[in-house]
Amino acid sequence: MKFTLASALFILATASAAHADGDATAGKTVFKKCIACHAIDPVNRVGPSLGGVIGRPVASVDGFKYSKAMQEFGKDKVWDEATLTQYLAEPRKVVKGTTMVFVGLKKPEDIENLLAYLKDPAAAQ
Repeated sequence: MKFTLASALFILATASAAHADGDATAGKTVFKKCIACHAIDPVNRVGPSLGGVIGRPVASVDGFKYSKAMQEFGKDKVWDEATLTQYLAEPRKVVKGTTMVFVGLKKPEDIENLLAYLKDPAAAQ
């Protein structure tokens, strides 16, 4: 079988796309690190509800009082996957002055899996 550059790139792109989707079931387990402060349900705790966070404007959950740092960071921003990936890895570095005490997720696969769960909590088994 002869491989061309185009077929090799296709294989790499397909593998990367599948890996980037993460595993919602594994993400539900990762979410246990967040559950002390956050919920998926539309209930605010110490932190705002994370249900529907992907695609939502930053610092926009009704009834939650955000820090000034998060309000400033959130101007004209939406929680997309790229922004959440950076934030989840180093929240205090991305939003200097945030009141969130969580140090972040160190494993990229934990972040990918958590994003998969946040996108579709019902997909977690």
